[in-house]
Amino acid sequence: MAKIQNISENRIANNMTSSELIHPGEMIKDEIMARGLTQKELAQQMGVSYTVFNEILNGKRPVTTEYALLLEAALGTSANIWLGLQADYNMQKIKQDKSFMKKLEKIRKIAAIF
Repeated sequence: MAKIQNISENRIANNMTSSELIHPGEMIKDEIMARGLTQKELAQQMGVSYTVFNEILNGKRPVTTEYALLLEAALGTSANIWLGLQADYNMQKIKQDKSFMKKLEKIRKIAAIF
């Protein structure tokens, strides 16, 4: 995308990304607190290890399809919400990797030739 009147691409509304990554685990924590539950209670209700669940909530592990479906069953929230938030987080995180972004740019230049 070309610059519009000397405005950087990442300043255009559709291209803006948050400078602070927010793992979906943070939002799950908020949901748990809003419902007056504890992490241990919810982990037990879902039949999962509290330690693994806590690592998801603290952004040390991703929200997998399995956990998204368990959250859907336990909280009545759509699994797609949690998976979408995880995908968004993953995308933002990889876009901060300058080495990977250089690799993408190189591939795009080669692909543009064809």
